[in-house]
Amino acid sequence: MPRPLPVIDDVSLAEMYDDPYPIYARLRQEAPVAWLAPANIALITRFDDMIAIERDDETFPANDPRSLQIRSMGHSLMRRDGAEHASERAVLVKSFSPPMVKSHWSPLFREIADELVGDIAPRGQGDLFTDFAAPMAARALAQIIGIPETDWRDLLWWSQALIDATGNYADLPEPWERCARASEGIDAAIDHHAALWAKAPNPSALSAMVAAGWPIERIRADIKVIIGGGLNEPRDSIGTVLLGLLSDAAQLEAVKADPALGRKAFEEAVRWVAPIGMYPRRVARETVLSDTVLPAGTAIGLSAASACRDESHFGESAGRFDMNRPKAQHLAFGSGPHFCLGTWMARSMVGDIAVPALLDALPELRLDPQNPPRMGGWVFRGPLSLPAIWSPK
Repeated sequence: MPRPLPVIDDVSLAEMYDDPYPIYARLRQEAPVAWLAPANIALITRFDDMIAIERDDETFPANDPRSLQIRSMGHSLMRRDGAEHASERAVLVKSFSPPMVKSHWSPLFREIADELVGDIAPRGQGDLFTDFAAPMAARALAQIIGIPETDWRDLLWWSQALIDATGNYADLPEPWERCARASEGIDAAIDHHAALWAKAPNPSALSAMVAAGWPIERIRADIKVIIGGGLNEPRDSIGTVLLGLLSDAAQLEAVKADPALGRKAFEEAVRWVAPIGMYPRRVARETVLSDTVLPAGTAIGLSAASACRDESHFGESAGRFDMNRPKAQHLAFGSGPHFCLGTWMARSMVGDIAVPALLDALPELRLDPQNPPRMGGWVFRGPLSLPAIWSPK
């Protein structure tokens, strides 16, 4: 007989931020569908349950008026369902398509990567997260979105403010205040560039939205969603790929010998540490999942981070970075109608260009033994710092 939704109240959000993986392992075993009391959300932690949810948007719609993402960014395509979501997404497909990535965006990514590598090569040491991964992702994103006159440091700050608000399950006032200030800056940048692209269209996302005649509030909401996920995902995955490789000499040497393996290392890195660790859905009608009753109206969180380490799909070594593991679908980009639109951007930027460029230019690159890397987050997770040393060039 299906059981009522169990309540997990013996973990804290601080523990989740520091290292959620032991908690996820326990939940997958004991309560794969459970009410996480500190976050006021039912957490889904098994791979198969996430797939089932993503295939049934009538029972588990993305649209939820209580969504922290709607509160922080506005009602974007990420929180729409069915035909409404599909038509909005279709406007953006060309800007993010593999042909556009290959012909237009990848050469730009290479220019940025080469410039950044050239800047840090003489230093001999630095934090690869702040000195390379963050500016790489932010400068590329400014171009992709279509706000190229924006300083990448502002974009970085805006993205973090949006992310902190979207993950503010403790409902603290300070993240909401920073989010409001970030929104003001983003709206101003959108208004300025939208007027330019109305006269001179280009391949950017903003230009596509303007050409489609979208109302300004829809444009603002979707641009903010792209700023949130579109910056943290490539930034954090660059750091995670480098952390995985620099922690394993054999895999590092393999990628240095064959840069084409950078794509494989990228896929394994986002499985190992999913940058977007959790995203929400709503239960529209009472249902049963993993023998657990989910009442109508329940807010649920799909833990991609947990599903990507589900032992039933990735074996007992799921917690290890191993780009040589058998190829298998992961859920770091989600699945179904809401599969990440920027997947091909990230694969090209991180796996094909940024990481291989760095390893090629700095062949003696290694982690700084005196300053260990730091990781953090559970709604969004990635490196906080990645100190490294190399021979100055």
